[in-house]
Amino acid sequence: MFIFPAQAQLDRKKIKKNNRAMSKYHGKRNTFTKQKRYSFLAFSVNSMNYLGEIAPKSTWGSTKISSTRPGFTGTYGHRFGPRYTLRASLSYGRLFADDYKAADPNGDNSKYRYVRNASFRNDIWELSAVAVIDLFKNQGSYLSRVDLTPYLLAGVALFYHNPKAKVPETYVLPADPGQQYAFPNAGEWVALRPLGTEGQYANLDPSDANYGIKPYKLIQFAIPVGLGVRYRLADALDISFDVSARILFTDYIDDVSRNYVDLGVLDSDLARAMSNRSRDPLSANGEPRDISNWGTATYTGRDGVVYEIINGFGLEHPSNNRGGSKANDMYFVTSLRIAYIIGAKFRRAKYR
Repeated sequence: MFIFPAQAQLDRKKIKKNNRAMSKYHGKRNTFTKQKRYSFLAFSVNSMNYLGEIAPKSTWGSTKISSTRPGFTGTYGHRFGPRYTLRASLSYGRLFADDYKAADPNGDNSKYRYVRNASFRNDIWELSAVAVIDLFKNQGSYLSRVDLTPYLLAGVALFYHNPKAKVPETYVLPADPGQQYAFPNAGEWVALRPLGTEGQYANLDPSDANYGIKPYKLIQFAIPVGLGVRYRLADALDISFDVSARILFTDYIDDVSRNYVDLGVLDSDLARAMSNRSRDPLSANGEPRDISNWGTATYTGRDGVVYEIINGFGLEHPSNNRGGSKANDMYFVTSLRIAYIIGAKFRRAKYR
């Protein structure tokens, strides 16, 4: 008589407890399990542009379409979360710029770059590790990934570079016409770093604007940042398009950064010719240049040779800037990528 009511009361308490637990249950959380992770191999075709002293303007994104050069990238990637992917890539590409093409000879500021007549090309080899963050979450396997998703990317990169320029046809800097001659290797692309075009290997005086300058390193770090969009082509195939910038820690992608030096401190005629190209009658690609309205001056270099220069170009002085060292160079990579998924553990179910 007494046991039955007590047992009924315990059952009611248990039922209420279970009901409370059930009201709080919203189903098992859908986690991105190990089985849902996958890897992929990708190949991309790139275009490369640069921002620096030889760009049309010093503003972000200023470039010349005709200076765009191609590049290629091979990538291994691993997707380890509903939004997160890590990519490791090896890339090759070329940067190019030319004052003759980029600078307006009649512009208030750009005319000085036109007269400077600097140019370069630089072959870039880059090894990078980049994290990709999808803006749309995918909790399922690769088979249920979203068809279209934008993404952000950021990472670190190590790259090798070696800026070069074309040897001019004639050496025109000596004021004595008898000392002017044609270079035997005219038109050849030569590495600029060994020449020390801004006095990197010269014995500069403490009063010189470039005093203490050192040769720049050919292996450098960079920070890639960018955004893109990815589209699902098939179960195991994606196509993506992204644009990324490389934040650099060097201002010598183009071999131009600081001031002109006294031509007499450089150790070869080729170094002098590549340091100051303002009096060259031709551009790097052989187009005639009009510099007839620019006055010239002569000075005796520290090597005792009399040089003829355009005023403000090719002479040691704190205000004779060859480049602008306050901001580092940058380069941009635009990529179209095809990726094939490998190592996926999920398969579509087959029905008879």
